[in-house]
Amino acid sequence: MILYSMTALSMWTVYDHPSDYPRGFIARRFEVDGKGSRATRDVLTSDDLDVLRGQLVARGLTMINRMPKDDPKIVEVWL
Repeated sequence: MILYSMTALSMWTVYDHPSDYPRGFIARRFEVDGKGSRATRDVLTSDDLDVLRGQLVARGLTMINRMPKDDPKIVEVWL
């Protein structure tokens, strides 16, 4: 039997003026693995969504549209 090492997937969730950051947009990094997802301390913030997106693109990430059942404050997710 071959055992594979699982590493966590890093994903950034972008929020539109959430209650804990009402001044603008915030991207929070989560790690997802076989045990579930956990928020990290990594965040990016901006008053301008396009500026925040530029920071995520600069990290080589790709945007995924939000899902219909996501919290309304979620704009998109980046992998």
